[in-house]
Amino acid sequence: MANQLSIKNRSAYYEYFIDATYQAGLVLLGTEVKSLRDGRASFNDSYCIIHKGEIWIKSLHIAPYSHGTVNNHDPDRDRKLLLQKREIKKIEAKLKEKGYTLIPLRIYMNDRNLVKIEIGLAKGKKLYDKRESIKKRDVERDLKKYLK
Repeated sequence: MANQLSIKNRSAYYEYFIDATYQAGLVLLGTEVKSLRDGRASFNDSYCIIHKGEIWIKSLHIAPYSHGTVNNHDPDRDRKLLLQKREIKKIEAKLKEKGYTLIPLRIYMNDRNLVKIEIGLAKGKKLYDKRESIKKRDVERDLKKYLK
C-alpha cells in the first residue's frame, strides 16, 4: 500500500525556532485515522501541554470522516501523545524555562502504518527574525530558479 501520510505544520518553522524534536505516538479513534489518511487535518493554533505526567495535544482539528456514521469523532477533542517517561520529564524541565513551548510539527505514518506525530520544543521568533526567514526563503527560491 503506497498511501504515505504526511501533513506538515508550515507556520511552525516561520513562527518559532525549533530546538529539539520528538517522535510520539498518537491515541486516535478509527474514524480519525481514516480522515488523516485523506489528509484532512489542520494545525491552526494547536499546541501541547503536560497534564499529570502525560502530554496532550490541544486544538488539533481532524475533520470528521466523510463516510462515518453517528459514531464519528469530535473534530477538536484533546488527544493523548505517547512518549517514554524520561522524554516527558526532559520536555517538562525545558518547558519550565522562559519562552519555551511545545508545538506539533507534522503528522505522518511510519513503516508499520502507525500514525505518529513529530513535536518540537520551540522558542518564539521576534518580528526581525521572521523577516530574516522571508529573506532566506526568497534567496533559496531565486537560486532554484537560476539553476533550472
